[in-house]
Amino acid sequence: MVVEYLGGVDDLADHLRDFKPGPNRRVGVLVDHLVAGSKESRIAQGIMKSPVGKDVLIVGHPFIDIWQAVKPERLGFAAWPKVPKGIDWKRGTCQRLGWPHRDQADIARAWKHVLGGVRGFQDLDPALLGRVEEPDRLRDESLGPGRRAQRPCL
Repeated sequence: MVVEYLGGVDDLADHLRDFKPGPNRRVGVLVDHLVAGSKESRIAQGIMKSPVGKDVLIVGHPFIDIWQAVKPERLGFAAWPKVPKGIDWKRGTCQRLGWPHRDQADIARAWKHVLGGVRGFQDLDPALLGRVEEPDRLRDESLGPGRRAQRPCL
């Protein structure tokens, strides 16, 4: 199994065309922001309907932003605020929480604060954890029925 950072899915079809997925070259893709109606979901749907779709697994988390995967209780509030469409989610979230949100530096500090609230996987929404594990199915299925790859200790 090889992990490669793609920097987004805008060029995913081109990457797959170059890689040439097939029964012996399957691809698992973990996509950020894979929510209904998003640009990412439209790209993923197009690829899954394409000739290589049967050898590609595309999964993503159900959050508008990865910040939402952090349980809000870890940061001292009950729920992530609702941000209307058309407003940048991170900036709108910061504003509604009373956090600085003037520029990208404020947003970066907010992300560090959110990330700092995470001590371990128990502080993350289970919907994120399950999706992150799904591409492993491709590796495990290639070993044959009932067999599972050994995971290295990290």
